[in-house]
Amino acid sequence: MMGNTENPSAAFLVIGDEVLSGRTQDMNVAFIAKSLSEKGVDLMEVRIVPDVVPTIASALNELRNKFDLVFTSGGIGPTHDDITAEAVAEAFSTKLVVNSEAKALIEARAKAQSLELNEARLRMARIPVGAKLINNSVSGAPGFNIGNVYVMAGVPKIFRAMVSEVIPELPTGKPQLSRTITINRPEGEIAHELGRIAKEWPSVSIGSYPFFKNNASGTTYGSNVVVRGQDEESVIKAEKQIKEFFLN
Repeated sequence: MMGNTENPSAAFLVIGDEVLSGRTQDMNVAFIAKSLSEKGVDLMEVRIVPDVVPTIASALNELRNKFDLVFTSGGIGPTHDDITAEAVAEAFSTKLVVNSEAKALIEARAKAQSLELNEARLRMARIPVGAKLINNSVSGAPGFNIGNVYVMAGVPKIFRAMVSEVIPELPTGKPQLSRTITINRPEGEIAHELGRIAKEWPSVSIGSYPFFKNNASGTTYGSNVVVRGQDEESVIKAEKQIKEFFLN
């Protein structure tokens, strides 16, 4: 499996025409990236695909063979274009059936809200054979896990709840430590020396992210330098070297 460290590697597959069209802004990447980093799982790739069964299945098969873990969001709701479960079943060459446990959960939720258990709601009970359900504490309709793939809702509140259910059962690696240094100088003025320092610390990731602030005297340009790594001593020493050079 692919990865820069001995940590488990992961990919995130975002599914939905609405994200690709710009109508919906994805809010889940940052959440899952942070959650996985804290667990010691390295998120290596994020991909967005349309609501097309063969495209989803193809992307899923590529990613699940390339990485230790794959997470998906979107396309498991009650409407005709919610086809993720169908695509996952195709990717795993298994059948898509109404899961009795999922049906019971959806039925109980509908009854509690005095809603009809109609055909649309039952679509959310269709789960690939061999999958394990992921609890949905927000709206009842579950996600599911099959093999190394975790299939979750795209609605941010529900997605976050499902991720919280999944995280404890994932393999644990060594979390990434992160330090941020704010330097009130534009990137062009710090790039050379920052590159030199980065070469001295090959086990540490050093990234620069520009910002600007408008104030009464004009515009101030600066850079947030982020130092990341698994070895706390190396991160601290690299951070100290950057501060000593640029801030003193």
